Amino acid sequence: MTELSTRSPDLLSDDQVLKFIVHGYHLVEPEFPEKFNESVCEQLDRAGGNTGNGILDAVPMLEEVFDHPEVRGTLISLLGEDYAMNGHRHLHSNEPGSHSQGWHQDGTNVRHHQIWCVLAMYYPHDVPAEQGPTVVMPGTHFRNAPSDRLQTYANIKGQVPLTVNAGTVVIAHYDLWHAATLNRSDRQRYMLKFLFDRQSEPGPPTWNHDPDTVDEVAQRRIREHVSPQGYSSDYYKEWELRTEMWHWLLGQHAAVPPGAFKDMLS
Repeated sequence: MTELSTRSPDLLSDDQVLKFIVHGYHLVEPEFPEKFNESVCEQLDRAGGNTGNGILDAVPMLEEVFDHPEVRGTLISLLGEDYAMNGHRHLHSNEPGSHSQGWHQDGTNVRHHQIWCVLAMYYPHDVPAEQGPTVVMPGTHFRNAPSDRLQTYANIKGQVPLTVNAGTVVIAHYDLWHAATLNRSDRQRYMLKFLFDRQSEPGPPTWNHDPDTVDEVAQRRIREHVSPQGYSSDYYKEWELRTEMWHWLLGQHAAVPPGAFKDMLS
């Protein structure tokens, strides 16, 4: 057991949870011991290719990434204290000269207001724009799209390339649209993908919840990021789905009454 793993988890705030609800991902930038990330890269180099679900055996240091109090705190905040690491994990190596990957969802394309599974993407080295970063499309965890149609999309207004620092862990909703981009550098880009699952429906909030200010914070965050531009039906759906997800995480499992969002618009 490391010193980091014995620290109390750093839980998210109401505002951070609401940002995740709206955008579908959260960046964690933990501080690891000196040379930690470099050592992970060296072990990955020695592993000599993708080891599938056996990556933890090949690179046991990865356990320390997900034991970090900032990473654990994010997972507890979003999935509950009894969350579990899924048996599936994967090393993604984006080689120099690669082609851009098509947009895709790892989930089952179900439009819903719950968080049962998240992706945890760990980058053991800096990822500049020319090295083929993962790109995500905020808010698309609420969007259904057939896989063959997603494959026809190219650059989308509002997409976010994850040009991150070494050690960054991106926690994303399992249904969020994402893709690898063209690696224009002379170095391969590593990303370690792990899955974490919720084991039970939410009860009391498992993050740093402030019931005295929550209504104000929730309305401000959702109002800021759900745009009234475009189709009015999309505006209503996005508002209501996000509101339902927030209520669900608070342990209020009953669906939000139809039209409840109108009270927040006034």
